[in-house]
Amino acid sequence: MRLLPGFLLSILAAHSSATQEAPGRLNFESMPIIVTDDHRQAVERGLDWLAEHQNPDGSWSAKIGYKLNSEYRNTGEGPHVGVTALACMAFLAGGHLPARGEYGPVVERGLGFVLKAAKNDGYITHGGTRMYSHAFATLFLAEIYGMTHREDVREKLQKAIDFIVDTQNEEGGWRYVPFAPESDMSIVVCQVLALRAARNIGIRVPKSTVDRAAQYVLDSAITEDSVPHFRRSVFPDEIGSFHYQRGRGSRSSFPLTAAGVTALHGVGIYTDESIRRGLDYLQKNHEPFNRHFGEAEGGHYFFWYGHYYGVQAMYTAGTSSQLSYWESYFARLRSELFSMQASDGSFPNQVGPGRAFGTAMAVLILEIPYRFLPIFQR
Repeated sequence: MRLLPGFLLSILAAHSSATQEAPGRLNFESMPIIVTDDHRQAVERGLDWLAEHQNPDGSWSAKIGYKLNSEYRNTGEGPHVGVTALACMAFLAGGHLPARGEYGPVVERGLGFVLKAAKNDGYITHGGTRMYSHAFATLFLAEIYGMTHREDVREKLQKAIDFIVDTQNEEGGWRYVPFAPESDMSIVVCQVLALRAARNIGIRVPKSTVDRAAQYVLDSAITEDSVPHFRRSVFPDEIGSFHYQRGRGSRSSFPLTAAGVTALHGVGIYTDESIRRGLDYLQKNHEPFNRHFGEAEGGHYFFWYGHYYGVQAMYTAGTSSQLSYWESYFARLRSELFSMQASDGSFPNQVGPGRAFGTAMAVLILEIPYRFLPIFQR
C-alpha cells in the first residue's frame, strides 16, 4: 500500500470511536477529524481506476455536452478536455507531479493533451467542449505551473487567462459559450477559481476583471432585502442561497450556493454576511441534497458539482467557536462517498459526462485535506 507523508495522518476523517446519535447513526457534529486507512485506500483505488482508463493520447473519454435543467444533453463522446483536466488535478492533489513517481507519466500525458487542445486565441477546447472545460483546463495549467515553473505551460496559461478576461461580459460574468451576453453562477465560479490560481502564481490578471466578477456574485446572493425583488417562488427559507442568474428571479440551489460562497472566497472576500448565510444554507440542506442527487441518483452531475465547490467552501471557512462547518460537512460527505465507490475503484455519474468525471470529482473531494494543491489551501 502506498503511504502518504506522516503529517497527513492527523488531518480529516471520522474517528473510529465516534459517538452515536442513535443506533447505526453517526453523530457527525461531534466527530474529530483524521485521515483513516479507509480514506487513503478510497483515494488510491480511485487514482488506480483513472490511470487504467487514460487514453494513449493522455485524455480521458467522456460524454461531451451540457446540462439542461436537471438533465445532461449529450452532443458527442470522446476525449474530453474538462474531464482530463479534473482527472489530472486528482493526481496532483494526491502529490503526483508530471514525470515524477508512479503516476508521473499519467500526469505528463494528460498535460500534453491539454496543451495541444489550447487554440491560438487561448481557448482550450476539444470536440465541442465549452467554457466549463476551458476553466478546469486553465485551473489545471495554473496548478502545474505553480509546481513546475515550466515555460511551455506559462505561455499557454497566460493566453487561457487572457481569453477568460476578454470573454467577460457586461454583467461581470460568463456563460456556457464565449462572449455570451448573459451569465450564470455555475460558470462564473469556474472562471473565478482559474483566475485566482493564476494570479496567485504571478500570471497577469486585471484587478477590474476580478472586481466585476465579485460584484456579480455578491448581487446574486438572496437576502431579506433582495427577496421582494425576485419572483414569488423565492421563499424565506432560500435566504442565504445564490441565484443561477443575477437579477432574473432565477432558481437557487445547493450547488449554486456552494459555487457562490466558493467564488467569493476566490475573489478574496471572506467576511461578507452572504458567506455565513450561504454556509448555513448548505449545512441545512446537506442531507436532503445527498438523498436526492447522491447514491440514489447514481451520482448526478449536480451532486459532484455541488460538493466539489461545497467542500472548498466549508474547508476555507474552517471551524468557528459557534458553528462547526467543516468537520460535520466532510464527515457526512465522506461517508456518502464510501458507499458510492464501486469495487473497481470508480464512482458513478449516470447523469453527466460519465464515470471518469464522477471518479475525478470524488477523488478531488477526498483529497482536499491532503493540501497539496494550492487551490485547496486556506
